[in-house]
Amino acid sequence: MIIASCVVTLELVGVSSLKEKRSIVKSVLKRLPQKFNVAVAEVEHQDVWGTAVIALVTVGNDTAHLHSQLQKAVSWLENHRPDVPIADYEIEILS
Repeated sequence: MIIASCVVTLELVGVSSLKEKRSIVKSVLKRLPQKFNVAVAEVEHQDVWGTAVIALVTVGNDTAHLHSQLQKAVSWLENHRPDVPIADYEIEILS
């Protein structure tokens, strides 16, 4: 069994409240599992307005497929959610 994770740091430009941030993050967290076979959660900076850190995790037996799946999820975020630019991301594979 191989576990693949991706930690993504999002910049929330123009967000002026935690309520607004949570609305945006909730939308992102809802769409990613629908589009990709991943579990998602906000993992850091929950009380910081301008930044969100989310983690995507998936499990399988093919490292290349899992890496590709997470890379596609990051690309989807970049292309379909320009309102939440990606500041950084890191993919890690555990076997």
